[in-house]
Amino acid sequence: MHNVVTATTNPAKIQAILAAFELIYGEGSCHIDAISVDTGVPEQPIGSEETRAGARNRVENARAVRPNADFWVAIEAGIDEGSTFSWVVIESADQRGEARSATLPLPEVILEKVREGEELGPVMSHYTGIDKIGRKEGAIGVFTKGALTRSSVYHQAVVLALSPFHNAIYGQRG
Repeated sequence: MHNVVTATTNPAKIQAILAAFELIYGEGSCHIDAISVDTGVPEQPIGSEETRAGARNRVENARAVRPNADFWVAIEAGIDEGSTFSWVVIESADQRGEARSATLPLPEVILEKVREGEELGPVMSHYTGIDKIGRKEGAIGVFTKGALTRSSVYHQAVVLALSPFHNAIYGQRG
């Protein structure tokens, strides 16, 4: 059984991580240890690099808190070029996988509030009336009429970030 430390307590993120690990390693193959750690970036990261830095920082901080795990996983959501997206970073003792999620274009009315310094989740909650939307379907669920959710989009990125861990060709040279 793999001990997987998630650098988040967000249910949408944990659901995606568990589903991806079970897809790759088999049902019941993982134990999730969810912890809250600092990102080292603003609450609402702007740009790909700041968002990826937040995910990397989460993994580093999770490793410091729970050093005896098989995997450490972080998902950091951000805003870039008028869209929301996420970076996923996964580390084992000797390897790292990273993947960027699909992006969702945001309406200008939402982007204006984010540019003024507000976080996407509370802005979306204000416009939709859905309390703590970021821990549920997120903006993605609202704007895709439920066809996609935060968790479903995260799931795909986690699967992609896991690819170096179970494909031997990543370790081959030339």
